[in-house]
Amino acid sequence: MTVIELDKRLVQDSYPVTELSLCQLRLMDDSRFPWLVLIPRRNGVSEIFDLDEADQQRLWHEATQVGRMLKTLAKGDKLNIASLGNVVSQLHVHVVVRRRDDAAWPAPVWGHGEAEPYDLDGLASMRDHLLAQLEALKLR
Repeated sequence: MTVIELDKRLVQDSYPVTELSLCQLRLMDDSRFPWLVLIPRRNGVSEIFDLDEADQQRLWHEATQVGRMLKTLAKGDKLNIASLGNVVSQLHVHVVVRRRDDAAWPAPVWGHGEAEPYDLDGLASMRDHLLAQLEALKLR
């Protein structure tokens, strides 16, 4: 398994959940939105096209499978998958479930209000739910 150094902003804004075949899966520390981040374990990568074709396919597979799982788990109305990188250039893919009644609907979640960090119980509960669902999908 390739070890990479994560951008400090990814570390401070999210919690590790597990390692998938290509990506480290992290939970964004904002309990207002079901929001995960996939970070490919490849050094020096800032764009999807920097990955070889097999890794591009693996990234898309992991993002869509994680997204489907999270949308079902969170009973969401819409799934958003995005790779922006304007602030953090290290390649990472956001997987965000949106609900019509969420704090930012229908606008993007970025820059909307103040993040509401998970408390320890909420974090542990969310991580346990995610790991159980990922195990069922055989993504771990």
